[in-house]
Amino acid sequence: MLRVEGVSVTLGRARVLDDVSLTVPEGGFTALLGPNGSGKSTLLRTVYRARRPDAGRVLVDGSDIWTRPAAWSARTTGVLTQESHAGFEFTVTETVTMGRTPHLKNLDRLTRTDHDVVERALDATGLTDFAGRRVGELSGGERQRVLLARALAQQPRMLVLDEPTNHLDVRHQLEILELVRGLGVTVVAALHGLDLAARYAGTAIVLDRGRVVAAGAPSTVLTPGLIREVFGVAATVDQADDGFPRITTRPLRTGLVP
Repeated sequence: MLRVEGVSVTLGRARVLDDVSLTVPEGGFTALLGPNGSGKSTLLRTVYRARRPDAGRVLVDGSDIWTRPAAWSARTTGVLTQESHAGFEFTVTETVTMGRTPHLKNLDRLTRTDHDVVERALDATGLTDFAGRRVGELSGGERQRVLLARALAQQPRMLVLDEPTNHLDVRHQLEILELVRGLGVTVVAALHGLDLAARYAGTAIVLDRGRVVAAGAPSTVLTPGLIREVFGVAATVDQADDGFPRITTRPLRTGLVP
């Protein structure tokens, strides 16, 4: 379980996160939502130890992550960030194998167990047939799966994903989120698409100007009123044929003149 308690972060003179507290259910898919500049990426960075908060604590399984060794955090939390870049010269297998690094000591060689973990990560992400190919030869969606497989090779108890569908076409967006939802680990994902959050997340947490303004099931959180207030757009929320909420947004005003 992930618990954030009173976390605040100031960058320069700007208060990016202001006394943020939240709980992420174990084993579920939690979507972190909010407009650009709301603090989503900064909050995720505090969760995977890339940014130490000015105040507050981040607890994973009851442990303050900043009181534990960095290697423990690397084994506990797998990360896929917007800035992730796979080395194009490496093969898929070589890239995924890098995920075993937190489990190795300085001069350790890969064991049979390590190779088995990598093979399972390749299989889980549908990359077995791509194992020997160079990452640079793959499509954007395939490279995103490679990075996800690398994170899975860490055998984390939690996955932190910062805009995992960024720059992907619709088909690859759905494929990645379907895959992530079925992994059986705790997932925290910053998403732009409200429809994607409504379809795939069990919990939605909405940030606005560095504060949590709503948290709960997407069907109860993503109301037209909240979407208008936080995202500045008009919205219609109804139920699609598949039972998931369908969210249609439009500008509050049309044309160039109010």
